[in-house]
Amino acid sequence: MGAQWKQAGREANAQKKGQVVSKLTREIMVAAKLGGPDPDLNPRLTVAVEKARKASVNRETIERAIKKGAGLLEEKIEYENVVYEGFAPHKVPVMVECLTDNRNRTAPDIRNLFKAGVLGSPGSVAFFFDHLGVVEATHADKGRDAESDAIEAGAQNVEPLEADEVSEGEQGARFFTETRDLAQVSKWLAKAGWKISASEMRYIGKNGPQLTEAHRKEVAEFLHAIDDHDDVHHVYAAM
Repeated sequence: MGAQWKQAGREANAQKKGQVVSKLTREIMVAAKLGGPDPDLNPRLTVAVEKARKASVNRETIERAIKKGAGLLEEKIEYENVVYEGFAPHKVPVMVECLTDNRNRTAPDIRNLFKAGVLGSPGSVAFFFDHLGVVEATHADKGRDAESDAIEAGAQNVEPLEADEVSEGEQGARFFTETRDLAQVSKWLAKAGWKISASEMRYIGKNGPQLTEAHRKEVAEFLHAIDDHDDVHHVYAAM
């Protein structure tokens, strides 16, 4: 298992900072709506706020997004989570997760993006993925037993993070959970000294086609084109 198609650098590559801020504040609103406005009790919100701060989103915008998502303002959050399925070029299965306030706008946009990709097409691909909770975290103790912590926390599996995601002198791990256990596992790991950088549900690809480097480049271009859409929250590919 693993991160499948990695979205690292999406924020830096976005055409406009406004698009980045919009996506980050939308995630804060949804996290607050689902888990409440207190970051200490809501791991997903903690991660979302930290990402926004790193992207230089100002404090007032963050606080307003939290209040709006939690229903503490007159202006209510209207976003819904919608998932679209299809194939990238070379028959790579893709799941596209959107947060949208207008499904009738988003659906044709995503269909058109699939059709615009060379050999891309809509289609049912959910059986190529497992829907799991994922917690990514680092620990200052390089000798910490991540497998034992995974068992204690209630995670189903664990794997090391890639080297470029971990600072020198630390260790990093990716914990996989049942979706219903995500918050519980995140809270346990945080109390055990793990610094959480991601706490979310993801579609984890089971198997995918073997690709040449040239084909991988085509698929990556297709995925970035979809990911750049304002309503797209996450893109997952089995490859």
